[in-house]
Amino acid sequence: MKIHKEGSASIGIAIGIYVLLNLLSFYFFYGISPLISWSILLLITVPLGLVIYFFRIPFRDHTGSDEWVIAPCDGRVVAIEEVECDEYFEGRRVQVSIFMSVLNVHVNRYPIGGKVIYRKYHPGKYLFAWHPKSSTENERYSTVLQHKNGQLILAKQIAGALAKRIVNYSEEGMEVKQNEELGFIKFGSRMDVLLPLGTEVLVKLGDKPKGGVTPIAKW
Repeated sequence: MKIHKEGSASIGIAIGIYVLLNLLSFYFFYGISPLISWSILLLITVPLGLVIYFFRIPFRDHTGSDEWVIAPCDGRVVAIEEVECDEYFEGRRVQVSIFMSVLNVHVNRYPIGGKVIYRKYHPGKYLFAWHPKSSTENERYSTVLQHKNGQLILAKQIAGALAKRIVNYSEEGMEVKQNEELGFIKFGSRMDVLLPLGTEVLVKLGDKPKGGVTPIAKW
């Protein structure tokens, strides 16, 4: 396991606060009762550990196939439905939505290889990411990818109630590989993948796919 580069600032701030609180604790309380200082140390070690854990990148053997759409993130499948497109596409598409809790790995990956033909940032609200309206009303990044077979999919990074920063590494015209990093969302979020009608969905509601590993659909 390694730590994602997007965690550098957050982890640095967390460590600084951790050190400062412990210095103050031992300065003011150790002489009164060492137990107080040691208890505070143990208590604030937990949130520091959680911040570091959030930015982890576990070592995995990624799955690759031109026939599969691979999960772009870890999480739980909360929606599989036909939706009327509100961006880029006209008509209906199959939407697979994956909700990420704060305990999930938050690296976002390209679900297919191909060319980035559209990328757009949308400011918005911070509804809970499991809310259906979060797909169209929350802050989000939309990225459309064109597979070499001509098929198009839209990968949508959506902020949640706690997520205050979405990072997207794509640029229009880029050629990308399946499972390369698309971006990162900090502290709770969701990803939607909009697929062509007729695409065979390989997951069901409640499944817990792993980003870069679990096939979620098949051409």
